Amino acid sequence: MNYLTRPEIEAVLASVDKSTWVGRRNHALLLVAMQTGLRLSEITGLRQRDVVLGRGAHVRCEGKGRKERCTPLAKPTVSVVKAWINEQGDDESQFLFPSSRGGRLSADAVQHALAKHVATAHATCPSLIKRRDTARASAHRSHGVVQAGVDRSLIAIWLGHESLDTTQIYLDANLQLKEAALNKVNPVRSKPSRYSLDDQLLAYLKTL
Repeated sequence: MNYLTRPEIEAVLASVDKSTWVGRRNHALLLVAMQTGLRLSEITGLRQRDVVLGRGAHVRCEGKGRKERCTPLAKPTVSVVKAWINEQGDDESQFLFPSSRGGRLSADAVQHALAKHVATAHATCPSLIKRRDTARASAHRSHGVVQAGVDRSLIAIWLGHESLDTTQIYLDANLQLKEAALNKVNPVRSKPSRYSLDDQLLAYLKTL
């Protein structure tokens, strides 16, 4: 599974020129995609009515098998999306990330934009040269929510997976996650020895 690391994601986002309309759209789109892990068809199909930016901010989408699911949005993402919607004008029926003509963005347009920003970001983040343009951000997002203590079954719901086995593909623990888990385990300080029952426990067992 090919996915972007946090430094790579930050480099790609920082490479976007937000002084233009297209740049602000691409920045908002990539930020939502990288946080939520939505599929390409799902994110291009989002309309303004699919985003809730108040308390319990989230984005709704219809995924594979016409299944609807909701994915929470972080506060920084909410701020960016809110500013983007204000710029476009509040219209629930409008595509959240429209083309320059107001229609739905094509998959080719998104992939071209991503390739462009990855190429620009490569100057400050050389590891991006190893990534495919279609690298999925859901793997990165899965690592992030696991580290935040979110249960695997909830992650599966957010990503629209029917099986936890599918989710586990995105949760292959990196070295930092393994190290953090090991650090939580108290080291065994006593020397190995043969276990023997104390009198109180032995007496209790005899009454069973």
